[in-house]
Formats: sequence, structure tokens, C-alpha cells
Amino acid sequence: MSAIGALLRPRSVAIIGASADASKMTGRPVGYLQKYGFTGDIWPVNPRAETIAGLRCYPDIAALPGAPDAAIVLLGPERAEAAVRDLAARGCQAAIVLASGYGEANEEGARRQQALKDAAGTMRLLGPNTIGLVNLTDGMMLSATGALEVGDLPAGRISVVSQSGGILGSLLSRAADRGIGFAKLVSTGNEADLDSSDMIEHLVEEEATDVIAVYMEGLRRPDVFQRAARRAAELGKPIVVYKVGRSDSGARAATSHTGALAGADRVYDALFRQCGVIRAESFTDLLDIPAALVTGRRMRGNRVAILTSTGGAGTLLADNCGLADIDVPPPDAATTGRLATLLNEDPAAIGRNPVDVTLAGLRPDLFRGAIDALLEGDAYDAVVVVIGSSALATPDIVAGAIVECQARSEKPVLAYVSPHAPHLVRLLNAQGIPAFATPESCATVLKALQPRNLPPAAAMTPPDTSILAPFPRGNLNEAESKALFARFGVPVTREQTASDAAAAAAAARDMGGEVVLKILSRAIAHKSDLGGVRVGLTAEQIPDACAAMLQSLRAAGAPAPEGFLVQERIRGGVEMILGFHRDPQLGPVILLGSGGVAAELFEDTALRLLPITRTDAEAMVEELKAARLLRGFRGAPPADIPALVDTVLAFAAMAGAAGERLLEAEINPLFVLPAGQGAYAVDGLAVLR
Repeated sequence: MSAIGALLRPRSVAIIGASADASKMTGRPVGYLQKYGFTGDIWPVNPRAETIAGLRCYPDIAALPGAPDAAIVLLGPERAEAAVRDLAARGCQAAIVLASGYGEANEEGARRQQALKDAAGTMRLLGPNTIGLVNLTDGMMLSATGALEVGDLPAGRISVVSQSGGILGSLLSRAADRGIGFAKLVSTGNEADLDSSDMIEHLVEEEATDVIAVYMEGLRRPDVFQRAARRAAELGKPIVVYKVGRSDSGARAATSHTGALAGADRVYDALFRQCGVIRAESFTDLLDIPAALVTGRRMRGNRVAILTSTGGAGTLLADNCGLADIDVPPPDAATTGRLATLLNEDPAAIGRNPVDVTLAGLRPDLFRGAIDALLEGDAYDAVVVVIGSSALATPDIVAGAIVECQARSEKPVLAYVSPHAPHLVRLLNAQGIPAFATPESCATVLKALQPRNLPPAAAMTPPDTSILAPFPRGNLNEAESKALFARFGVPVTREQTASDAAAAAAAARDMGGEVVLKILSRAIAHKSDLGGVRVGLTAEQIPDACAAMLQSLRAAGAPAPEGFLVQERIRGGVEMILGFHRDPQLGPVILLGSGGVAAELFEDTALRLLPITRTDAEAMVEELKAARLLRGFRGAPPADIPALVDTVLAFAAMAGAAGERLLEAEINPLFVLPAGQGAYAVDGLAVLR
């Protein structure tokens, strides 16, 4: 048995620091193990007690009759380290440390946490600063959460991994109130050793788990999380994550626009999208979405039928579906005819959605017939039954009708309980009908039940930092940056560097026509802010423009440039931004968005973590509002989207090959010309470690 397996299904449990007072937090674990029917050995350890809850109590860990599979350490930080060391020496497979005052507290706490980890040796640790774990499948409670005081905790097939102990208790109690069952719930706390990715990876393979809900504050090992999430997708076990810390108010200052645009929370969005994880936008969603997914039913399309016996609630639900881009179309001719016959109404009057059966009265046979008609045809991919106040008198009859109809179909069937009736929500959930008290929750869940394709995984190629040998450390100037990009196939504009105004004028004459003049500087990232870019100049205008640029830099107190850059002028393209950013938690990120000087103003961007595939690059383009411009908008010619995708892939290959030495890189703007004419890097920067 693995160490995590021993934690979740131990045959013997040692409770270090157990109290004989069941009202105390340190007295709960023994009581909970007994209350929920644990049949293995329970070994309380307390030198001041001979028995606890009818069990023999041991004076210390050395006195235990054997090596426990798992242990709960209820001691404070000052004594927990010694207990962990003794457990490891005794041969315990895994220990849970509940105490706080470790890495979450201060630097001294972080040192204490490392000492705790060192004391464990090869024994695995859950915590510290955790409330423990709950195994409802097997009735094994290694926790001190007060939520276990609830008498009736239904077992189910949803497992929870939470980096917060309090949230674990909150979900457990909320689910019990709504009739939703859990399989396993694990609080990982400070993650000195075992982290959320470890637990997810284990639960994905567990037979009793069909859906995993995750409360996430951050990720220590995103690569392990991605691997577990992709495995979950292969097995058809959805992962739903509620990620806190969504504000980017603390985003670090960055040299490039990309650093400002690639906020930490948006990088998590990209991670979840790439590995098929469903993101819960609210805490309520973290319970609602898994409760629907665990039925195993999925929508094949986007069409929803609403059956209601209360017109206002049906309209409210239809409106929320519309806001979520869920289609609520009228029934097709066959379904309309069947409903008209059933309800004894004119087809012209019944051919609407929501299908309102208010006037027909609440009759189980009518309800069953209407639900069957909506489920059996080809017009809809899911049905939501709105339950009104009239159902309060006969909740079992209403629930029975929905359960009976659901059994005859593979399509999702949801219930929206319009009156405040927690008992009815609980009754429906307990019978396998996902039931919700708000129309917003129904719409959110329907969105989560729609088809989603897991993009193919990209292979990470080993970095080859030899490509960076010709380039200096720190900020590269524009010419150096684009020379780096060009090595990987990124198309760049024709251009020449010039040491002074005379050389710049000569370069302009060589190019012919109007050119673009820029200062060349490793110290100035955003040249246009300091008057360092002039567009549409002739060779004759170059000397005066160079003098004006130098004067503008002096007036701003900026350093003198290394020279000037003269480049061909590109016209008629769509301006994009293509960037690379190294997220401190999740690693290398590629960004594509609307470019130019207003890149940060519009914030129209799509992100992916490296490595990426062509499928990823194409999806990034489609996610942008600028995709409409690229496809041709109001008579404009369509842009060369294949060339844009090729450029994204070439830029991503450069970022991957550069490895840890590349801190930031950006092309802004990247001009995407009309179809067949390519895409060109017009400006660029790179920062090397």
C-alpha cells in the first residue's frame, strides 16, 4: 500500500496527544473514528491517561504495539517535531500534523516547518496547518473538523482536495445540507511534503472517485498537476477548481507589456484550459458543478429545454441561460406536436421554450409525459425542470416523476427549485437529480456540462542555451532581439543599424521610399514614449529626425542610444502583440493579443503555458476579440492567419530553447498582412538572465 493509500485507508491509526475530553479539539479524532465505524486499530497516545473512549492509551510512541499505518499529531509545534521523528523511527507510513505556526506564520515558522519535514525522513507528511482528511467511502475520519458533528453525511463519488482546512469543513457541511455525497476530502494545509497535486494524482486513479473538486490557493508543482489533470481527462473524471487570489493588484513591474498583461490569475486560466480543468468562478460553483458532473451525463450540444409550472421562474431561468450563451430554442415540429397532444393545446400555443404547463395543473402523468417528450426528441441536449410552490405539498411525487424520466434517457436532467425549499433540493440531489436554488447556478452548471475537447499535449524539448551565446546579458536592443527571433523563423522587417545620422540617411537611401526611424537602445524598452520612433520619413528627413530624437532623450534625462535603426515601412496589417513571460509560480507563458501602443488599454489577450501545439496557437487566435479583424471586418481583407500561427509557434520554440536564461521577450507590434502576404515583427525586445 502506498503512503497516500495508507492515509486514506489505514488499518491502524495512532492519535498523538489524544485527549480524554471529547469536547476538546484534541479529543475529537478518536470520537470521530468510533462514531463513523472505523474497524481498524485506534492507538491513543497520552502519558497522562490510561484509557480514552474505552481504548487503551499508550504513554509514548515507542510503547505502541506496532507501526501504525497513519498517525494524527495533535501536539503544538514545540513538541510535534519530536513526535514526527519518533513516528518515522517506529515505521509509520504517513502522519498528519494539525498544528499551525509554521510556514504560514513567519520566517521562524518556515524554518520550523523545514525541521518538521527533515524529522519525517521517508515518512510522508500531510500538513502542517491542516484539519486532516475524511474518507466517507470507508468511514475513516482522520480529522478534527467540527463538521463531522453532523449526524448524516452521505457518501458519494465526489472527492475534494483543499489547501484550506476551514473550506473542507464548509464544503462537507454544505453538501450534507443539500444531499450531496462525498467520497474523500483532504486538507493539504501548508504542504510541507504531500501537496494538492499528489492527492489529485492519487484520487484520479481511485475507483470510488468520479469527480474531483479542488480549492486552490497556488501550485507548488504545476507539472504534476498537469499530468494528473490530463490523466483525469483520459479517464473521464472531471476536475473542478476554485482558485482564489484572482486580483492582479500585486502584479510585479515588468519591462514588457506582456509582463503587465499576463497577470497571475490569467495564467492559471491558461493552465486549466490546456489540461481540461473546469474553473469554478464562485465558491458556490465548487459544489454545484461537481454535483451535476458526478451523474456522468453530458450535453452533446448547447440546446436546453425548460419545463416549468411557474411562468416567471421559467423566464428567469431562460434569461440566465441566454446570458451564459446557452441556446433555449423553441421545440421542433415533432416535439411540439407531442406536447400539444399531451397538454390538449393548440400547437401554435405550445411551441415555445420555456414550455409552460402551469394551466394544466400539477399532475405526475403530465409531468412525466412532458419531460419524456423533451428528452426523447432531437431538439434538446438537456432538460431543466422548474419546480414551483405547488410541488411543496407533494415533493415525493414530483421527484419521483423526474427520477423515472431521467432513467429512460442519457441526457442531463436538472431541477431548479424556485421556492425556498431546502428539503426539496436535498431530496432531489439524494435521488441523483442535480437540484439548485438559483437560476444562475443552473446556467453555470449547464455551461460546465457542454462538450469540451482536451487539446493535445505538446512535448517539451530540452533547452539549448548555446543559441544565446552571441547576445549580451540583460536587455537586448531591438536589432539584437529581432536577430534572436529570426534564428527560429520569426519573420522580421528589412532593416539596417546606423551609428549616426549620416549612416541612417544612407541606409534610408538604400531602402528607397519612406522608412521608419528608431533609436537603438538597450536601456529604453518603450521608445515611442520618449519620441524615439518616427514613421514615414524620406532619406532627406532623416538627419533632422535623428537630431530631434537625441534632443528628446536629453530632455527626458534618458541615456544616449547606441545608434539608430532604419527599417522598411509596413502598411495595411493588423497590429498584434506576441510575448513571453516567466510566471513565478507556473513558469513560461506565451501571450498573443491586440497590439500597438494600446495593448495594455484593450487587454485583448490569450495565454498558454509552454510548450504549445499548433492547436493551442490556433485556439489563441480564436479567443481574441481581434479574431474578427483578422478574419476581415467591414470590408477589410482577411489577414494571413496561418502566417500568424506559424509566427506564434516559431516564437514559442525560441522561448523554449532559450530556457531559464530568457526572462521576457516581446514583439509589439507584430503586423499580420492580408492573406498570403505573411506576418512581420516590426518591433521587439528580449531580456536575458
